[in-house]
Amino acid sequence: MKVVLLVLTLLPTTLAISFKLSAEGTRCIKEEAHKDVLVVGDFNIENLQSTHEVDIKVTDTRDQVLFSKEKAENGKFAFTLDDYDMFSICFSAKRVSGVSGRGPPPEDLNVKLVVKRGIEAKSYNDIAKAEKLKPMELELKKLEDLAEAIVSDFAYMKSREKLMRDTNESTNSRVLWFSIFSMAVLLGLALWQVFYLKRFFKAKKLIE
Repeated sequence: MKVVLLVLTLLPTTLAISFKLSAEGTRCIKEEAHKDVLVVGDFNIENLQSTHEVDIKVTDTRDQVLFSKEKAENGKFAFTLDDYDMFSICFSAKRVSGVSGRGPPPEDLNVKLVVKRGIEAKSYNDIAKAEKLKPMELELKKLEDLAEAIVSDFAYMKSREKLMRDTNESTNSRVLWFSIFSMAVLLGLALWQVFYLKRFFKAKKLIE
């Protein structure tokens, strides 16, 4: 059972959400992706009035723009990252420039977003047509890609484990040396107090 659960956690995931967006507000969705893994998104904005418009921007943690579209109502985007990183998908709604703000407040917009990563993002129908694959060959292709994705995830987990182990060992070493230094300082302070008090008492002729 543990093996099955582990494999399931390694499988590429699909994010499908629907949320409300204020007609003059901004909302961002954050996700993560591994290096060189294809990320494909599909979005659709409902209840969008002619008095308002929505911009969409996809950025990584370094504020590098991966995708941007103004006056968006629906569309798709795709990108890959140079390294493991988080990316943000931001929807910003605003009133069209020059349009009066009078009248009843506009309704919230309904945003539908689907984000696929890894093998889920690949269009195997297009691959089958381009490479003229038979159904059995196509299934084998899917299994091959799935196996590569699992191996890649295992390799990533192994590298993360090594990094964490090195960090723990480095931290333990620093704590050990700090403890030794602290004990040496305390011991030196105690010896200094003993000699100081001995000289003090001798000066007061309380001891010989």
